Amino acid sequence: MAGDELDEKKSKAFAARLTDILNSGALSLMTSIGHRTGLFDTMATLPSSTSQGIATEAGLNERYVREWLGAMVTGGFIEYEPSHETYRLPPEHAAWVTRSASPNNIASFSQYISLLGTVEDRIVECFHEGGGVPYEAFPRFQAVMAEDSGQSVVPALESDILPLVPGLVDALCQGIDVLDVGCGWGRALAAMATAYPNSRFVGYELSPETTKVGTAEAGRLGLTNLRFEVKDVTNLGITSGFDLITAFDAIHDQAYPRKVLKGIADALRSNGTFLMQDIAGSSYLQNNVDHPIGSFLYTISCMHCMTVSLAAGGEGLGTMWGTELAQDLLRDAGFANVEVKHLPDDIQNAYYIVRKT
Repeated sequence: MAGDELDEKKSKAFAARLTDILNSGALSLMTSIGHRTGLFDTMATLPSSTSQGIATEAGLNERYVREWLGAMVTGGFIEYEPSHETYRLPPEHAAWVTRSASPNNIASFSQYISLLGTVEDRIVECFHEGGGVPYEAFPRFQAVMAEDSGQSVVPALESDILPLVPGLVDALCQGIDVLDVGCGWGRALAAMATAYPNSRFVGYELSPETTKVGTAEAGRLGLTNLRFEVKDVTNLGITSGFDLITAFDAIHDQAYPRKVLKGIADALRSNGTFLMQDIAGSSYLQNNVDHPIGSFLYTISCMHCMTVSLAAGGEGLGTMWGTELAQDLLRDAGFANVEVKHLPDDIQNAYYIVRKT
């Protein structure tokens, strides 16, 4: 406020933090490149090597690799021996930035930063004019989400997620009807259809291109119990058709989430279960101040999840709609029994076990 005495120590500390943010933001971009080009994966298999040796092994241009290495060395990712001009990725770091480290590969999440940067101009326009940026403005989002799901949700399905619902694994083994709402490329569905051949699986997704990917993968795997349909999940129009309905990180960016949840309630059989995985957070900002990736999640919300909903004339719930509001909306949709569960070491997700009775 005007007239307040400047706390010089506080001011300088904030300036230092801003400098750190600039460096960290730049490193996020370089981390994404290191992941996408496979440089981290390559370096994890190499001894200390020259930039040319690394580039040759990775099949990349040496000049670009050398500049990338400069960012990684100054950022503390990679060790450098100046007398031999060699570079090394320590195993302690490789444990968090390589594909073999999944589900602990944090480098894959850095792709969201560069992806969101491509729509910054359009988001700035929305700050002035309102509205939103449509889903089709994010051409790589499905691919990044599929990779995200492939290293977090899919590996944990059989061992951790499905067992959260008592009796569900046995029912899947015997054979039930399963729907995945907003299925994306369908990696979770493919994993379930492979593990439980007696059950029947269908995935609904709005994008024809996305369902083609899922259908092609189901064909490659020879899964006759899995199919995909192009469908607007806002209007499911199904009554008592499924024993299990899943939604993996799909509800909060719907244009009309209340209609989607009501349609899901209608589509479930009387003794069925809705298993919803969504972002773990609170509906109240003050409760998210200490969230370990709170700033990251609010940024994704502002620049993707919220804006794609608003672009369709929707509510714009956003990524951080929170467990409190989620439970309210589930009960308003007709679900009487709502449980929220968490998995150890999973700081990103909450799992809702939802039933009509």
